[in-house]
Amino acid sequence: ARRFHVAENPMVEQIETLLPGANCGGCGYSGCHDFACKCADASSLSGFFCPGAGADVMAKIAKIKGVDNTSVTPKIAVLKCYGTCANRPQRANYDGVQSCALLSMIAVGSTDCAYGCLGCGDCVQACPWDAIHIDPTTGLPAVSETKCVGCGKCVTACPRTILELRSKGPKGRRVWVACSNRDKGAIARKECSAACIGCGRCSRTCPFEAITIANNLAYIDPEKCRLCRKCVPECPTGAIHCVNFPIPVSAERPQ
Repeated sequence: ARRFHVAENPMVEQIETLLPGANCGGCGYSGCHDFACKCADASSLSGFFCPGAGADVMAKIAKIKGVDNTSVTPKIAVLKCYGTCANRPQRANYDGVQSCALLSMIAVGSTDCAYGCLGCGDCVQACPWDAIHIDPTTGLPAVSETKCVGCGKCVTACPRTILELRSKGPKGRRVWVACSNRDKGAIARKECSAACIGCGRCSRTCPFEAITIANNLAYIDPEKCRLCRKCVPECPTGAIHCVNFPIPVSAERPQ
């Protein structure tokens, strides 16, 4: 042990004991030990954040290093699809290996939509925090508000990239387009009744220019969005979703 001993910064062990040990990679490094080493060697904690540990632990790490703590906006995974069993008719039955990655290579899926959730649960398997489960009613992944730390493992695991990390927002309030269908409006609507049809009504309504239309699909920029929700009742298909708002939208969202 003496002959092969490698000297290590004593702060590494102190920092690593504070980390969750999930090795999720959400920090951008290969694991908790690597993250601890980088934190110990860095002159400041700017750009460093462990989503699994949270802001409180980062404050403790800053205290160990004797540097100022840097605030990082907490994030959460959102599903850019609302192709539930009711909204997206099933056209085929897949009874092979339950893998979204495999299914996406051999077929469109069990529905006509080539962009929506495949429902095999690769994101569920990838999540080290037990924060995602397939809802048996909708057939879609449901992300836990309390368990999701925004590590991004589910985003990487999804072969159709329909999971996105977005800011949790003040008091957990968020507005996003729950659709990834890039087909033209009439085709998209036939494939899923809740699909975005790229009509642009939301974009024209937004007073902050936070919504853009590209490839027949609307996207809400979380950096520009001020959570006014004027776009929500304008969407004719209900593709724009909002959560954790105590006051309902002034006009009813179309069904």
